[in-house]
Amino acid sequence: MQVSDDIRTLFCDGERRHSFDFSAKGYINLAGSRGISGDSKEAVKARTDFLNKGYYEPIARRLVELLATYKNSGLVVDAGCGEGYYTQMIAEAGFEILGVDLSKFAVQTTASRLKCKTAQNTFAAVASVFELPLQNETASALVSIFAPCAEEEARRVLSENGILIVVSAGREHLMGLKQALYSTAYENEDRRDMPTNMKLLERQTLSYEVTVEGNGDIESLFSMTPYYWRTSPSDKDKLSGLQVLKTKIDINFDVYTKEK
Repeated sequence: MQVSDDIRTLFCDGERRHSFDFSAKGYINLAGSRGISGDSKEAVKARTDFLNKGYYEPIARRLVELLATYKNSGLVVDAGCGEGYYTQMIAEAGFEILGVDLSKFAVQTTASRLKCKTAQNTFAAVASVFELPLQNETASALVSIFAPCAEEEARRVLSENGILIVVSAGREHLMGLKQALYSTAYENEDRRDMPTNMKLLERQTLSYEVTVEGNGDIESLFSMTPYYWRTSPSDKDKLSGLQVLKTKIDINFDVYTKEK
């Protein structure tokens, strides 16, 4: 899928020939009014500021290594791409990639990342991970990075030998952050949306320590987590004066093949 500078409109080749225009920011909205959901502009900025500091760069590098191990050609779909940090890293590694997210603010940032890096064969779209704008069996790989895993949709769009890589939090991920917030910090539970009708090829883990400096970065990290919505105001206040946070990064990389 190559989108050149002179392409301004995409067409749906169905019974009704729908057309979709690219925005001035370089992305296309395939979700209509639903594109106003997802991360807010403020949440996207906080996530972008944090990720640009490099705290999660080892995660992106491991993901690119896995893609290179299993695939060297074909379309990669970043389903739930957020603001495009990982999308950009994948594109810079030479992969053809489609980044999809339901937040138009996130996709705007993804498009800016891809454009400023002059990456080739890239495309950013506002769409749901449960309704990807692709025909059947057109993707070589699909990555789901801290996003809902839509197994059936992945199976639909992946080619015969396509792979799905699910990147998710391990049991001790961000334990230092949780210890700063709660009197009792529990390990993360297993995800309930992992694939059940695909074959698991391997699981890799990545663990390392980071020191997050500055209250702004600490608050940005917190806002990226599901704990942000589940934490009481009194516990949230515990971060207000914190300037240095040491925490473990603990990540699982699960690689599936479409064929069971």
